[in-house]
Amino acid sequence: MINMRLVLVALLVCLIGCKDVEKNGVKESAPEMLSVDHQFSLEKAISDCESQLEISAPKLTNLALHPRLIETNKKEWKEIKNDRLMWTSGFYPGILWYMYNLTKNEKWKKEAIKRTEVFEDFKTITEHHDIGFMMYPAFGLGFELGDKKEYKDILLTSAASLATRFNPKVGTIKSWSNKMHPRWKQHITIIDNMLNLELLFWASNHGGGPIYKDIAIKHAETTMNNHFREDGTSWHVIEYDSITGEVLNRNTKQGYADDSRWSRGQAWGIYGYTMVYRETGDKKFLDFAQKITDAYLKLLPADYIPHWDFDIDTTKDNDRDASAAAVVASGLLELSTYVEDEKDQERYYDAAIKMLESLSSPAYAGLGKSDSFLLHSTGAKSLGHEIDVALIYADYYYIEALNRLKKMKTN
Repeated sequence: MINMRLVLVALLVCLIGCKDVEKNGVKESAPEMLSVDHQFSLEKAISDCESQLEISAPKLTNLALHPRLIETNKKEWKEIKNDRLMWTSGFYPGILWYMYNLTKNEKWKKEAIKRTEVFEDFKTITEHHDIGFMMYPAFGLGFELGDKKEYKDILLTSAASLATRFNPKVGTIKSWSNKMHPRWKQHITIIDNMLNLELLFWASNHGGGPIYKDIAIKHAETTMNNHFREDGTSWHVIEYDSITGEVLNRNTKQGYADDSRWSRGQAWGIYGYTMVYRETGDKKFLDFAQKITDAYLKLLPADYIPHWDFDIDTTKDNDRDASAAAVVASGLLELSTYVEDEKDQERYYDAAIKMLESLSSPAYAGLGKSDSFLLHSTGAKSLGHEIDVALIYADYYYIEALNRLKKMKTN
């Protein structure tokens, strides 16, 4: 059992020698895995997050807006309109649900309900794939952690809306509209879409029937076949022929270059395939999650917080993406409970703790500097915005990781 091994893991030194990986003829050295004998305190990290919410929640009172980012060297959240096209709207209520679960403080539940239910009308979104990001952290966690069973129908309607974007000729859910992204003329799927599959699995598990699970599995299989290089790294955007399903182009929107390795894209894949294995039990997804995780870990700098793209010239650009680290930390904690080999369990758990240790350190924590949990995320540097900022989804996946770690330690 993983919880029994955690004590043993803390006594082990799991050192894995640096391995060289080659990209465009250039060898890169992976950092050594460190043992879990770190200075990370889960209790302090949770307390720090609650302290930050105590500061920010009284300021975030306009229910027509949601917090999106904190600009560089600013302290307070920049709020944006709750728009059907704004994929980040569900993360703040999700943070509140996790804080309620971690503390059992009823005030966070009340705040979460208030911030969740304002989004009910979003259940009919069919304009893009992000309805999963928008609805599951809010209504899904409300159902699971807040016992709000009345959210079931909202979630089922949301899943039905997402499923309308599935193209069986391609085998994936279409991510973006071509009108909004005119570079691509046909069926666009981005790696981020893996996270929206959780809504479909939830729907099948709660009375929606097998169709949603079937769509999610087919999307995961098609993405596994087309979205990744032989070395396990991911492209961001795949354009398919809408009729034949043929891959037309492999590009990027938020990465450094079309053929570069965007770190948060890899993070979405790691988290997504770990979740797909959880929902299916199909070992091919577990094996693939390990393959792409190992590819990611080999590319990390010493503090385990990735640069926003693995292929930038770090002598000229040192911008990191704490959001990618938070996503992977959460995913790795879950992955460590599924793999059978004890050494793999230890090294994934160890890597996750190292990521959380860095994120909670003064180098990346917002405590005393801003209202966010984390600093130093990069949303879309290639597009010229959200550079070295706090991002609401970085905070969401960070507190999710803390929630998962606490559950592992107490089970």
